Order: sequence, then structure tokens, then C-alpha cells
Amino acid sequence: MRVLVTGGVRSGKSRHAESLLLPPHLPLHAPVTYLATGPRSDDADWTARVARHRERRPASWSTLETTDAAAALTDATGPVLLDCLGTWLTAQLDELDAWEAPESRWGPRLDERIATLDSAWHASRHVVAVTNEVGWGVVPEHRSGRVFADRLGLLNQRLAASADRVLLVVAGQVLTVKEADGSVEGGA
Repeated sequence: MRVLVTGGVRSGKSRHAESLLLPPHLPLHAPVTYLATGPRSDDADWTARVARHRERRPASWSTLETTDAAAALTDATGPVLLDCLGTWLTAQLDELDAWEAPESRWGPRLDERIATLDSAWHASRHVVAVTNEVGWGVVPEHRSGRVFADRLGLLNQRLAASADRVLLVVAGQVLTVKEADGSVEGGA
């Protein structure tokens, strides 16, 4: 089962994604791996946000901090919560020095990394991935914002296409966008 949970900042998407790996969905002490793809930071607000996430996770869950999400998914032997694709993409763009460079310098290498992640996603038996829903506002003024929004939107579409379920969380409310049977809410 591959589930993609998307939503805005503070929408409740991470909390909902976590709930999908708790009873009644899984046994109480299931060996879940929490895959944290965000870089470590000296920013006090970021550190506090990470601490709140850690406090609400069961002690039986293991945490793996890495930006190599594809390898982590491939190596996983149990359910995985990947949180989040936005921080994973940010790390990739940082590593490729992509923010202000022409796309011809980094685009093909990012495409390879996305393809590798997509392959690992397809091969995963049980993964819940959290991502940010971007692009509902104005087009970002700065190039770096446009690069991030465009690339995350495309990544989200790619993983959603092969997801068994896609859920949108808005103001703590969960909307089903796609179900395992391929149906799309309100779709054709």
C-alpha cells in the first residue's frame, strides 16, 4: 500500500499520516520506520517543530534521518513513514546547487534522483509519504521559489499516479482524492 498525504503548512497532514500507521491500521507495536528527510538545522523554530513530531510518535518506531530516501525505502523491511517530500526535494536542490543555476546544469541529475525515488516508491510494500501542496497561491517572485514549487508539483503528480491512495488534508480535515481502486473523488 502506497499512500500520499498532501496539504499545506500546519494542515495536519503529518499527524494524519502517522495515524495511518497506528492501530487499527497496524498492530500496536508494529516496527515502523520514520524516514526524516529534512536536514539538521540550528534554527530554534525548526528544532522545536522536529521535537513536537518526535514526542507524538510511538517509542517502538525507529527514526532514520537521511536525504537518500530511495535507499531507505529499498532497505526497509517494514512500514515506512516518509516525512516529507518537500524537505527531500530541498535537500536535493541544495546538493545540486540548483537554486539560481540554469536548469541545464542540474535538471538531468535531479530527474535521475526523482526516477530512483519513484522506482523505490513503486517497489515499497507499505509506505506513507507526506508532501506539501504548493502552487495554490501566486507564482513565487523569486526563481528559487518557482523552481521548488514547479519541481515539487511534478514530483507529487508522479508519485500520486502510482499511489494506492492520495489524501488531501485541509484544516485538519481529510479529503480522499484517490482510492486504491483507481477512483478519483469527483473524477470522470
